[in-house]
Amino acid sequence: MTKKIELAPENNKLCEKICSISGEVVTMCDQCGTCSASCPMAAEMDINPSEMMKMSQLGMEEVLETKAIWLCASCFTCVVRCPRGLDLSKVAEALRQIKLRQAEDHMDIKKLTIEELEGLPQIALISACRKFTG
Repeated sequence: MTKKIELAPENNKLCEKICSISGEVVTMCDQCGTCSASCPMAAEMDINPSEMMKMSQLGMEEVLETKAIWLCASCFTCVVRCPRGLDLSKVAEALRQIKLRQAEDHMDIKKLTIEELEGLPQIALISACRKFTG
């Protein structure tokens, strides 16, 4: 039996935003799984690349909370192997941009220990300084 999925208009907005930022038409993905099978980082991801595409197609906000969007190495293996020529690295980058634009902090720099601060890259310290000093 065929089941029709009705997308809510608010979910379409996320899909449209992803398409706009990435320049990719995520709805063209037919879920063949080639991207997931060829991704060198898939084993470390909480969702595989084809799931990331499906969640993007459906406009599921939960995709922004996955660690998969941060683990994409932009190696373009998925692009080379995708029968539709979709660039998942651009989609992952768009998802990262959307998440970053929400301006949520995942780490309180003021709570880091001296050892952690000494191990941070200099650019992280400069960014934190700029953020907290205005």
